[in-house]
Amino acid sequence: MSTFQAPKGTYDLIPPSSATFLAVREAIAAPLRNSGYGYIETPGFENVELFARGVGESTDIVTKEMYAFETKGGDKLALRPEGTASTLRAALEANLHKGGNLPVKLWYSGSYYRYERPQKGRYRHFSQVGAEAIGVEDPALDAELIILAHQSYRSLGLRDFRILLNSLGDKECRPVYRAALQDFLRGLELDEETRRRIEINPLRVLDDKRESVQEQLIGAPMLRDYLCEACKAYHEQVRELLTAAGVAFEDDPKLVRGLDYYTRTTFEFVHDGLGSQSAVGGGGRYDGLSEMIGGPALPSVGWALGVDRTVLALEAEGITLDLPPATAVYAVPLGEEARRVLFGKVTELRLAGVATDFAYGGKGLKNAMKSANRSGARLALVAGERDLAEGLVQLKDLQSGEQSAVALDAVVDEVRRALA
Repeated sequence: MSTFQAPKGTYDLIPPSSATFLAVREAIAAPLRNSGYGYIETPGFENVELFARGVGESTDIVTKEMYAFETKGGDKLALRPEGTASTLRAALEANLHKGGNLPVKLWYSGSYYRYERPQKGRYRHFSQVGAEAIGVEDPALDAELIILAHQSYRSLGLRDFRILLNSLGDKECRPVYRAALQDFLRGLELDEETRRRIEINPLRVLDDKRESVQEQLIGAPMLRDYLCEACKAYHEQVRELLTAAGVAFEDDPKLVRGLDYYTRTTFEFVHDGLGSQSAVGGGGRYDGLSEMIGGPALPSVGWALGVDRTVLALEAEGITLDLPPATAVYAVPLGEEARRVLFGKVTELRLAGVATDFAYGGKGLKNAMKSANRSGARLALVAGERDLAEGLVQLKDLQSGEQSAVALDAVVDEVRRALA
């Protein structure tokens, strides 16, 4: 055992469970690649101000959870706590919005960091796949992203998830609601920090999970009652498009999510099998974020889905993904000449697209066959001096135990036939 361990609240992905995480990432990414989204990768850290302006200075993410530090050169940086601000910053820096081909559609996958109290389904280091559609205000884009996330979860076999949907209004109608909500909240018995939040972003108080706060919020004004006609019409179009696509959702007038940049459409994917940490992903429209970080007006919408949370959802439903074996064929040489010849066949099989491994280290037959079984291989290629003298190798089916002699020059074809 090493002297060192993974930092508190983090984890290592190791085989064989890591294969499930890779499969989940691929399942989420596949519908995006099929819908015009291009891959983007951004640094693991950014200027602190990017998140302070974009995510919101009143959010727990910025005030309590962000890993911020100062470099030797005096730069103030932070490990990225989410992906939207970084992706938009990169798109603006590369002038992707100036080509006239809007929206700019991007997807990403990576690790994110928040200093939280570690618990199952909530870590300080976590993995997400995200998607952003930048530069166009269109209900069809909002609906498209929700449908693509729904499609990816369905492709994994998940069934027990729900989509919560709400509208947060825009710069025309939200100020009126904000004032009404502030008047209501100022009359409650709240701690000093929460009272400070009332003045900065009162919607964040609605997202407070403490029972003592939620009990006092009964009777609070609802944003849906303050939406302007334009926001009502926009939201109704999103709802109609989802319904037409056969995607079920639940209207949740209390859904605000934890980031300051959301406007109009906001949504969350929840799975009731995960207990209190039920959210597996979510997102929404953020029409003013570009201007917040110094860019032009670029109405945009996006989401991020948690890979860790999705794996937990699969476990909650008892779903085991049908994953291809890491090794399909395991080669076992008996002697130096067999080692040389079989290693060449291993290379041929790999070039032919067959996942193949080799008994390294000069293992004897018994130990090598144990390794072959532990690898999960379907077939074993075994050869000794007598086999090679006759131009043959032995092909053994590790499931049935059946074994047959195969000509050396026919190994690739026979392996393919056996695996098929």
